[in-house]
Amino acid sequence: MPDTNTVKPTGNRHPAPTNWQSTFRNLQRRLPAGEFLLASQAHEKYSTDKWFASHAPDAVALPRSTETVSLILAHANRLGIPVTARGTGYGYVGGCVPIQGGIVLSLERMRRVKEIHAGDFVAVVQPGVITERLQIAAEKKGLFYPPDPASRSNCTIGGNIATNAGGPRCLKYGVTRDYVLGLEVVLADGRITRLGSRTHKNKTGFDLARLFVGSEGMLGVVTEATLKLLPLPPARAALAIGLDSMKAAAAAIRDLFAAGFLPCALEVADAFTLAAARQRTGSESLAGCRAHLIVEMDGQELSVRHEIKMAESIVRRHKPRFIQKAFGHEQCEKIWQLRREFSYALRDTGLINLNEDIVVPRSRLEALFCFTATLQQKYGFPVACFGHAGDGNIHVNLMLDEKPPGIKKRRDAALDELFKTVLGMGGVITGEHGIGLAKKPWWDVAVSRENRDLHQQIKRALDPKGILNPGKFL
Repeated sequence: MPDTNTVKPTGNRHPAPTNWQSTFRNLQRRLPAGEFLLASQAHEKYSTDKWFASHAPDAVALPRSTETVSLILAHANRLGIPVTARGTGYGYVGGCVPIQGGIVLSLERMRRVKEIHAGDFVAVVQPGVITERLQIAAEKKGLFYPPDPASRSNCTIGGNIATNAGGPRCLKYGVTRDYVLGLEVVLADGRITRLGSRTHKNKTGFDLARLFVGSEGMLGVVTEATLKLLPLPPARAALAIGLDSMKAAAAAIRDLFAAGFLPCALEVADAFTLAAARQRTGSESLAGCRAHLIVEMDGQELSVRHEIKMAESIVRRHKPRFIQKAFGHEQCEKIWQLRREFSYALRDTGLINLNEDIVVPRSRLEALFCFTATLQQKYGFPVACFGHAGDGNIHVNLMLDEKPPGIKKRRDAALDELFKTVLGMGGVITGEHGIGLAKKPWWDVAVSRENRDLHQQIKRALDPKGILNPGKFL
């Protein structure tokens, strides 16, 4: 079975080749002070993300302009120097770990919100803009940027584009790809191209802009994004519901959809997650809960009040332990604060958390919960599940104590069984985080040979020397 910790935090084993060092010194002379750091100056944070792999780069570039990105890529491409682009490093699959060394291209200093146009419903931003900052700026103008990954206060738009990030609201509003109208991209050889437009419809040739969304930094480097905005819904309301079983939660979800509702968000959490959250937050309402739902509606005030009332009546058929109601931004955010504590609560257990963002068809949600219950019994460690119930994207967390003998073998066997079972259900092995390094061992299982060949053909066409984020799944 594949070993998820094959990449050790050992740094570089050998000095960078002499011709690389010469190029690094040349770039350092040509760029403004502090925009190109050699290995001895590079900070440890550029060697890793939120996963467990680590590898030190030979240099770190911190550009402030598209032209600088172009210059760096042109030099790197000529010598075949690996270049790994990154935002703030909040990924969960080792996607921005510079596994072959070379240059880490950090876009954290390209953080301007260039434009928010209320008439066009468009935002133009650099890739280093924090997602929440864009959302706040848009809301001040009565506009709405829906994609809301859990790390939105830390992650960047560029990182969201690289992974096609989602979040709770993607049930109703879609994922990052659905909001990308146009991109400025620097190709592997340093050429700068603009794809798409600022219009909300465009059928001029292939939809190349969206090809780069979800490409995990392997096709080009995004240096500017033109994003679609929506009118800000004037009202929102939410329910937090405690239930006695995941079966009851799945039935409530099914009934909400059957009644014709499309919530803004519909989240679920299991007993282990809730126990950890109770320990972290002190919330007595979670005592004895085996499942938890959050249902949010948004829109015009009268319709939202009516819909949340109807949703409550549907949920009550399943004999909830409690229902907490919220109306308006502040009250709803109090409910969501609990949801945002889940990952931290699991971390507080002291166990190693392998967060797997699998997706199953909606109809297989209850089957997934039954399977994960048997998984933890079979392999002898807890499995915590929470996530986006509305679209079947559940974060299945293997909670590991890595001290017992044989734990790595059991861990890898459990991961293998999880991914193959999900694929057998018609699902996929990642809905938000991407493949990166963590899921690379299952790439060949997850997609067909023809699909893999097509990926390779696109990669060779755009990056023939293979310098962009090498060592990942392509």
